Amino acid sequence: MMTCAIIDDDEINRLTLEHYVELTPNLKLVASLNDGIAGLTFFREGNKVDVLFLDIEMPHLSGLELLRVLTDPPEVIITTARQDFAVDAFELRVTDYLVKPFDFARFTQAVQRVASRRTPAATPVADTPTSADLFVKVNSRMVRINFDEVLYVEALSDYVNIVTPKHKYIVYTTLKALETRLGSFPNFIRVHRSYLLNTQHIESIEDNTANLSGGHFVPIGKSYQENFFKGLQRI
Repeated sequence: MMTCAIIDDDEINRLTLEHYVELTPNLKLVASLNDGIAGLTFFREGNKVDVLFLDIEMPHLSGLELLRVLTDPPEVIITTARQDFAVDAFELRVTDYLVKPFDFARFTQAVQRVASRRTPAATPVADTPTSADLFVKVNSRMVRINFDEVLYVEALSDYVNIVTPKHKYIVYTTLKALETRLGSFPNFIRVHRSYLLNTQHIESIEDNTANLSGGHFVPIGKSYQENFFKGLQRI
């Protein structure tokens, strides 16, 4: 069960969200507030929730302004009629961005994304300490992946894209978390802010780009090049 709050100055939108929360078994509504000032007071009084449904355009204190002054905000799902605030919203690390009018299915998808970020199963776990296999959660399934076969891993915001010769797996975790988990796999090396590379699959290197089997290409970032080429000397 996740607790939630709604902050929206539009009564119809607020009532719609309240109804959607009632229809969602794993959500419990703690507060429904009609402006940003009331929201700021709510949090400064020490109240906490797991999820905040937050409108952006409100008088006196906008949703984005509220997020900037909160020291420890919850998971935030933006609910707004305008798409042009998306960049600013994601810079504040919101979980999802719903453009009004949205339906219950899209609402549910956003809630599921919050739940996925909060569950430990979203992080890959080892099968055995010496195994090349890891289980990863892909949507609602636990999938076994042989990481000896993985070509590279690409960061996608709060997800990673694990690429093998035959499949791509989108997993709810961060590249940093996966890099830590793969610490016992010596063939994996960070070569870019957004890439982990399996050196077993390198066919050639040209212009600071690793050419992998199957026609895949991975850039080698300038700040990672020295460490990467030192590693190649020991292969």
